[in-house]
Parts: sequence; C-alpha cells; structure tokens
Amino acid sequence: MKALSYTGGIGTMDIFTQISGHEQVVFCNDEQTGLRAIIAIHSTKLGPALGGCRMRPYESTEAALEDVLRLSKGMTYKCAAADVDFGGGKAVIIGDPMKDKTPELFRAFGQFVESLNGRFYTGTDMGTTPEDFVHAMKETNCIVGVDQAYGGSGDSSIPTAQGVLYGIQATNYVIWGTNNLSGKSYAIQGLGKVGFKVAEHLLKEGADLYVTDINEEAINRLAEQAKAMGSAIKTVAANEIYSVPADVFVPCALGGVINDDTIPLFKCHAVAGSANNQLAEIRHGKLLQEKGILYAPDYIVNAGGLIQVADELYTPNPERVLQKTKAIYDCLLDVYKRAEQDGLTTVEAANHFCEARIEARSRRNSFFTHAKPPKWAIRS
Repeated sequence: MKALSYTGGIGTMDIFTQISGHEQVVFCNDEQTGLRAIIAIHSTKLGPALGGCRMRPYESTEAALEDVLRLSKGMTYKCAAADVDFGGGKAVIIGDPMKDKTPELFRAFGQFVESLNGRFYTGTDMGTTPEDFVHAMKETNCIVGVDQAYGGSGDSSIPTAQGVLYGIQATNYVIWGTNNLSGKSYAIQGLGKVGFKVAEHLLKEGADLYVTDINEEAINRLAEQAKAMGSAIKTVAANEIYSVPADVFVPCALGGVINDDTIPLFKCHAVAGSANNQLAEIRHGKLLQEKGILYAPDYIVNAGGLIQVADELYTPNPERVLQKTKAIYDCLLDVYKRAEQDGLTTVEAANHFCEARIEARSRRNSFFTHAKPPKWAIRS
C-alpha cells in the first residue's frame, strides 16, 4: 500500500507528514457548485474548533493547504490567549471572491461544515462576507459572525480593530512609558475592514499616518476624513511601506510580510497589527528582536473578532465583548514581561504562555465528563 500523497511545487509529499500536528483535515469538493474547499481542525482540546473561512484564488491546492494549516494552528493559540472555550480551526475556499461566489456554493460549504457534527464553527474572513454565510446557515447551525438580523453579533471587525488599538497602546507603554496613541507615527499596511477602522481612530487621536492599499477608494475615503480633521495622510507604494520612518508598523493585510527581505528595511520601533501569521517563520521574531524592534504577537493583538464570535454563542452582547477585548492590553503586557524575564522573543513567550494554558485546561477537563450539553451548544 502507498501513503496518500500529492505532487506540488516541492515534489511528492506524504499528506500525513504535511498535516502533522493537526487532528483533522477535510477536502471538500462539490462539482455541481464548483466548490473546492479545505477545512483544517488543528485542536479541539479546549473545545470545538473555531475559525473563519477565507476565499482566495490560490495558485495551487498546495498553497491553499499550507495557508489553512498555518491559520488553523494560529487559531488554537489565539483561542488559548483569549481564554475562550474553543480550539483552533480554519477553512479556505479556492476561488475568486469577485467572480466565483454563488448562494449554492456556500450552501454546499455549509453541508460540509454540518458533516463535522459540531467539531468546527466558522464565519467570515478575508474574501467572504456575513451575507455569504446566511446561505451556509440554511445547512448548518455552526456559523458565527452573521448580521444581527439573523441572530448573530454583527461586524466582527469592530472589536478586532479595538483590540489592535489596545495592542498598540500596550506596545507604546513598554517603549515610551505612555499608552497614548497621539504624538506617534504609524505605517498602516492595508485599509480593509479592520485597517480602515484602526486608521480612523489613530487620525482622531492626532497621529501621523503612512498608508498603503491596493484599493484606491479606501485611501481616498481616509484622505477625505483626514482633510476634514485638518490633517493629512501620506500614501506610499506597497513596497515602500516597510521603509518609511514610522514609529510603529501596523500590518493589516496578508501574512508573511515580516521576512528576510523586509526586516532590513524597517525603521520602526515596533510592529503591532491585525494580519494573521505576520512572521514568515518563527525565527523572524528573533531577527526583529536583534534589530531592537518590539513585536506584538499577532494572534494576541487581533483576537477581538474571535472574542466576539465565541461570545455570540452565549447570545450576542456588544458591551460584554468590548469588556473582554480590553484584556488584550494586559495580556500583551504580560507577554512582554515574560519575554524580558526569560530571555525569549515575544512570540516565544506568547507561545509558551498559550501552550501552558492549553495543557492545564486539557488536564483539568480530562477529569470530568459532561452530563449536559457544553456552553457553546446553548444557542438554538
């Protein structure tokens, strides 16, 4: 017998080697709707897996698999750091979100989610919208982050952006002894749902902004807001955002932007943003440290949206979500303190913190059996 394998850009690879460390990976194929998706469940030690579903025209199945594996593992750590009763998972749909979306495609996706029997909850991510998952909800109850009209908690980019701001405040406090956002300059990469809200708030605080985005409309809208405040933003090309003389680099777009090519360009004092998997490799955290740049681990900073969708299953409560999101500030300060005391990079300190929490809670949970449905099952 042969081990299951596929041929990708790096040759033939045993699929079990590729997914090592993950509990389950599901390839979803529906020829009638054109759905090609991958669901990755990294861990259910803390509860059912939770993670958004992104849609991108991946250049290959291998690229999609690599992305969903990285993202789902990150969700495990994010759930542990945010202290929610969920594990880590993620889904990706291979396709162009501007051309390939149909209600039938998302209903087919919902059927695959339902087949996992509550092991995986999902909702919007890059390339998908809450409206897409209204169709998926017709096939499964394991959908979060839809509009309030459908029993959801609404726009998760609001608490995500708020969490980024708390992360920047904690970072500013460690470097400059004050958590004020004003009087500093920020290089914002990406003006999507989260990045735009972060930029708006920083403008209101009187900060100086460098921005870049492929969407000129978003840049123009922000420039108009800045002008109305008697201020201005500095727009730069995509490849120039790394080398501007900003105090804080705020990545709010794709991951992997902190790498061997970009680190030598940085003139910033810190990195704190909403993008997932900002470090191309964990060793890049050490390179940032050696350059004197303080790195705010992304899965702690961007946990606001996760906190909202996890809390949604207890019935939506925006005030409760924002209160929980405030904990990002103290959590990040604790990570910075642990890193300094133990001689670790900040990402190593964050990972150790999350791994210890997962182990402690997993060990505790092993002593009990649930005689009634768990808390996440209370929503009808």
